[in-house]
Amino acid sequence: MQKGFTLIELMIVVAIIGILAAIAIPAYQDYTKRSHVSEGMTLAGGAKAAVTEYASSQGSYPTDNETAGLATSITGNAVTGVVVDAGKITVTFNDKVESGKTVVLSPISSAGGIKWSCNPAAGSTVNPKYLPSNCRS
Repeated sequence: MQKGFTLIELMIVVAIIGILAAIAIPAYQDYTKRSHVSEGMTLAGGAKAAVTEYASSQGSYPTDNETAGLATSITGNAVTGVVVDAGKITVTFNDKVESGKTVVLSPISSAGGIKWSCNPAAGSTVNPKYLPSNCRS
């Protein structure tokens, strides 16, 4: 008497693995794109601090990276640039997220500080599903 799996049983297992992979790969790609957007938000963190400091000491927003006291070229693994323009911080991504798409952080002056808006209404062009949860509202 022989023992082991039949061909049909092995084919069923391979089919199940294929179905699971077809579901998991798109979810994983979304996850990696969200992590790259998070990298951009981290790089923008320094710019947010510089803009806030400049606004509190000068009473207006800086016009560019140099005025804010930042490097003129801020790049990362998935980020092609972080640019300050009249207080707004624009993070531009390469094809690891979506080539040329941006997240725009807009300053909103409030009592005693600055709040930052990064939702699509602020001018962000990155697909909203890749944005951090605080930017999707």
